[in-house]
Amino acid sequence: MLAIVSIGLVGMLCQWLAWRIKLPAIVFLLLSGFVIGPVLGWLDPDAVFGDLLFPIVSLGVAVILFEGGLTLKLEEIRDLARVVRNLVTVGTVISGTTTALATHYLVGFSWEVAFLFGALMVVTGPTVIVPMLRSVRPTAPVANVLRWEGIVIDPLGALLTLVVFNFIVSSHEAPDLGRVVLTFVQTLAAGAIVGGGAGYFLGQMLRRHWLPEYLHNVVTLNLVLGVFIAADVLAHEGGLLAVTLMGMVLGNMRDVRVEDILDFKETLSLLVISALFIVLAARIELGAFAQLGWGALGVLLTIQLVGRPLKVLVSAFGSALSWRERVLIAWMGPRGVVAAAIAAVFALRLEELGYAEAPLIVPLAFSVIIGTVLLQGATSRFIASLLGVAEPEPNGLLIVGANPVARAVGTALAEKGFEVRLADGSWDNVGAARMQGLKTYHGNPISEHADRHLDLVGIGRLLGLSYMDDLNALAALRYRTEFGAGEVYALEPSAEKTKGEKHVVAPERRGRLLFAEGATYAKLASLISKGVKIRSTKLTESFGFDDLYKQSRARLIPLFAITPKGRLRIFTAQGKLEPKEGWTVLSLSEEVTGEQHEAAAA
Repeated sequence: MLAIVSIGLVGMLCQWLAWRIKLPAIVFLLLSGFVIGPVLGWLDPDAVFGDLLFPIVSLGVAVILFEGGLTLKLEEIRDLARVVRNLVTVGTVISGTTTALATHYLVGFSWEVAFLFGALMVVTGPTVIVPMLRSVRPTAPVANVLRWEGIVIDPLGALLTLVVFNFIVSSHEAPDLGRVVLTFVQTLAAGAIVGGGAGYFLGQMLRRHWLPEYLHNVVTLNLVLGVFIAADVLAHEGGLLAVTLMGMVLGNMRDVRVEDILDFKETLSLLVISALFIVLAARIELGAFAQLGWGALGVLLTIQLVGRPLKVLVSAFGSALSWRERVLIAWMGPRGVVAAAIAAVFALRLEELGYAEAPLIVPLAFSVIIGTVLLQGATSRFIASLLGVAEPEPNGLLIVGANPVARAVGTALAEKGFEVRLADGSWDNVGAARMQGLKTYHGNPISEHADRHLDLVGIGRLLGLSYMDDLNALAALRYRTEFGAGEVYALEPSAEKTKGEKHVVAPERRGRLLFAEGATYAKLASLISKGVKIRSTKLTESFGFDDLYKQSRARLIPLFAITPKGRLRIFTAQGKLEPKEGWTVLSLSEEVTGEQHEAAAA
């Protein structure tokens, strides 16, 4: 129990550290697993899990691939479908061949084992690419291509490895090409029929409300695991393809709400990824790395500097991707947990066939995994920024409403250099905001159209400034998963004081209360209509925040504070923000005359 709980605690610590340092979590997960496993000897996964180790790993990978398939929307990749298709077909052949050649000549593997290792290393996978994309934040075309490639190529890579392994087995007996082709077709058929059928069936269950809502997540999880096992029984390695297709079918069905399922699966995948990387890294034997020698570094460099760029060069030829986007895609191709899991499985099978190099497959695979993750994880954000294909830091604000209050707040923030976007269903309000030079979205910010068309590049916070309290609350619910619960704010409902508890939206569902207690839309709109402005005041050693309050003689509502480093802080009714020297405060206040200033000073 101690070992199992420790894996979870170490995994969450690695995830938190990655969040603080802005590096992919896999870097810390691999290093921690390596340290507590072979280096310190605190964790021996084989002793802890025994014969259950690989079944647990396989089921964990199934959950990860289903969650990845659920996020693949066909509309996102419509213009780049040919690039993705080339990457997972022609590109796979190029990547596998270059890896096999390097493995044979630099490490000394036999041709059979070298090509098996080449097939293993074609996969990238959502376990590494999705967290890396979260950290790097490349432009949408780059992110979509990499995410689609990583999720689709995982089951195909496992299938290709199975085909190569069957070819090796048949060569030990009587060469039988027909058997190899039949195995390939059986695996494809099992994955497509079982996975696609299960995805459509589950979609119908959700669409027709055959399940109570509290059972959605539990039924989905168990159905995913059942589909994985069923397809694997029908055709070995068919389970990976089945769960990926199941997720894709379900995620692209119309009128099927999968947001809650996706949230649950994302949380589960985070836990599973953390555990799998620690456990698999802890199984590595230090002596095996010494046997590989410098050849392992040569294989890594070949994959990173030859195989991947050549693959992308051929696959993206004639596409709409710019050369900068192609360079970043060519640099980012980390290997993940699927490569580690199937390497361990096929290494054992090759050992049974008598191949002396078989025990070196797993350490060589981890050399590539660790090398690509560390190298790309540490440099991709810098390279993306250098190439100009990285999205800006999400410091901007989405403002619900384009009414006079929202326009005043938006203008004040835009003048300070912050990205601002106002969303409103009223054309008069949107038109007035555009006349003031503000970026807008004409429509309901919680509509399906907004999900597809509302540009959130560089946006990381929500301000609910609509005069419709219910719209502010709904927007807070919708965008809390997008920005995080701590970055969703809304005005205090206008009737908060007069309505009973049973008529007021629960605090946890409406976001953090903006500005100050009693700062309702009606109050702010009344002040603005009377000519009260949003003013900017820079605090100094001799004129601090308390002095600003005294000068205004209580005619002040603090809205925002900007630190010397340009970071925006928002005043709330629940928190106590204390701006310091050098900060700039934006506040809604009347202009203080010379006489009032002297009176305040006296």
